Amino acid sequence: MDLYARVNIMDGRSVRLPHGNVADAIVLDSDPLARAQSWVEAGADRIHLVDLDAAAFREYGNRPLIDDIINALDVPVQVAGGIRSPLEAQRNIDAGAWRIVMGTAAIEDQNMVRDLCRDHPGKIVVSIDVRPDGEIATRGWTMNSGRYLEEVLIEMSSAGAAAIVLAEAGRDALEDGPDLRLHLEALVAVDVPVIAGGGVRNLDDLRDLVRLQAMGRGLDGIIVGREVTSGRFTVEEAKKVLIEIPADQLTQEIIETPKVPRSLAKSEAAFKKVAEELERAAAAAREAVKRIKSSDVDAAMSRGLAISGHLQKADEVLSKIAKRHAFRDDQDD
Repeated sequence: MDLYARVNIMDGRSVRLPHGNVADAIVLDSDPLARAQSWVEAGADRIHLVDLDAAAFREYGNRPLIDDIINALDVPVQVAGGIRSPLEAQRNIDAGAWRIVMGTAAIEDQNMVRDLCRDHPGKIVVSIDVRPDGEIATRGWTMNSGRYLEEVLIEMSSAGAAAIVLAEAGRDALEDGPDLRLHLEALVAVDVPVIAGGGVRNLDDLRDLVRLQAMGRGLDGIIVGREVTSGRFTVEEAKKVLIEIPADQLTQEIIETPKVPRSLAKSEAAFKKVAEELERAAAAAREAVKRIKSSDVDAAMSRGLAISGHLQKADEVLSKIAKRHAFRDDQDD
């Protein structure tokens, strides 16, 4: 598991958000580059840069500073905040970003994410803000999407996302522990690397996340920030936790997952395939609507054929599932 250090940038300065709201931003210092360098010197594996002005106000004055930080550091830097278009994605990648992180824009426009993942393999990370009931929050936690964790995870996985940053909407990382079951659900739902994006209160919370295992895999990383700067623990202590958990302690009773019978595992994979094809059909339908609105009827009809193809594939997989189930029932009789 890699340790990511968060650097929030607002108006050219490093800030922290006590409650996730830019209106409550507290200035930490006026030199984000020096702050990022101090994280690297302390032992952080990756830097997670967040442009709050771009995210909240669509103002991109911090971009030259972010470019300087990327070029000055000798560890990978992933950039988040306000990346809503292919042009902005391309600009950050060209500037040397190891990865870029997309949030609301990715949730609302799967076609764009799919195209970006195709054009920039291994570069596109999707950040998902999830509420305790599994519903996805968007636009800085101010809106409910009406969509839920598993379906969005499958959608982003099928689009080709390099990783998922899973954040818990509304949680204060210094007061509330991470919801292990949400992270477990993500590990079970997709094979894409999952990064815990909400931080931890203390080293015990960190140990819980390190121990988290499902389907033979664990989290790929965790992002920390003010829990370190507030003195709860050091980067050195956190790094020690990442490597000290013995293999026989990787699974806790509270988060154990039962072994799935081979026949059910096949059905699970098949249903995931159905979900992927239906998501693609829905994406093509949304694109057809856009084309019709722009009077591009030929393109809309082309999308219509794509919809039919995806639905046919889903139907074929469902038929195979039904036959397999009927065969098993006959054997049981």
